[in-house]
Amino acid sequence: MEDVQSLHGASADATPFADAPPVFELINVSHCFGDLIALRNINLRIGPGERVALVGPSGAGKSTLLNLLNGSLRPSAGVVRALGFDLAQLSPRALRQVQRQIGVVYQQFHLVDNLRVIHNVNAGALGRWSFLKAAWSLIWPQEVERAAQALAQVGILEKLYARTDQLSGGQQQRVALARVLVQDPVAILADEPISNLDPERGREIMDLLFRLSEKMRKTLVVSLHTIEYAYTHCHRIIGLREGGVLFDAPPAEVTPDMVRTLYRIAKE
Repeated sequence: MEDVQSLHGASADATPFADAPPVFELINVSHCFGDLIALRNINLRIGPGERVALVGPSGAGKSTLLNLLNGSLRPSAGVVRALGFDLAQLSPRALRQVQRQIGVVYQQFHLVDNLRVIHNVNAGALGRWSFLKAAWSLIWPQEVERAAQALAQVGILEKLYARTDQLSGGQQQRVALARVLVQDPVAILADEPISNLDPERGREIMDLLFRLSEKMRKTLVVSLHTIEYAYTHCHRIIGLREGGVLFDAPPAEVTPDMVRTLYRIAKE
């Protein structure tokens, strides 16, 4: 098979993960919403343990790419593989099994506000719990120690039994991270996880997210509104513009001119 990573200029030695089987692979992938082309001819390989930033202007295709990686969208053309599986060829049950190995951190947190923190954290375990265990846990929380450990890792153990709607935005995002830790996935996808937070809380969450992914050796793909964190925390930066990959390179090779071109105003 052709080395698809080389199609965007990333050399085989660009990261220490080049020889490992990819966690995610996209081959000639395009996706359309009606007449709108969201992504076109994307070729990517993301290896185990890599931290990859997706950057680019609004509408560049970052969220669409993440939704393809977790199987919530199917490509209009091309092949998307996750954990070695062609997602479009899987049965619904098999797809759910793969998706349980992919944690997602959302911009809007996706928490149930009127439930206590422990219930939202334990939502990360629902994929491996029976229906009866999940229902009983709403009355008598299950695997409390595991949930407490996850909250301790994100720094809010004391909020274990707090109502989620009484937390600050930064604390709610920490709950969302703890939910992913309980899920214990192979890879984490984060879609602009700090866009709703003030700069200080945003920096705290990004530092925490990257530190956890490094400590637990999780593959991380994160879309970012600002490129600052991509330079300081990631192995690769992928610049998306108008549905295509403008560059795919280690931070040291991403020049100010490349960034200016990425965010330039489109010609009329």
